[in-house]
Amino acid sequence: MKNTSQEDSKARSRTFFAGISLKELFSTSEEFHAFLIGFFEVLCPWPPHHSINSTNPINSEYHYYLAGRASGVIAWIAIAKLIQVTFF
Repeated sequence: MKNTSQEDSKARSRTFFAGISLKELFSTSEEFHAFLIGFFEVLCPWPPHHSINSTNPINSEYHYYLAGRASGVIAWIAIAKLIQVTFF
């Protein structure tokens, strides 16, 4: 009889996001803030206010900003699909 906890840990280690926790992903407030700015600029649709200069705090967390913008696009696709399924 095999140990199921070992099998579970092996299955989790083969997944794409193996070992990534949200506490590690957004370990600082700047990372979370950059993600939220990117997300809501797309979702709300606000004009992007991000510019690359030395005083902008998003510059050091630009990859979180881009991930937030990508998540906003995915959210719009999900909203459009929900509207399509509900009304058409």
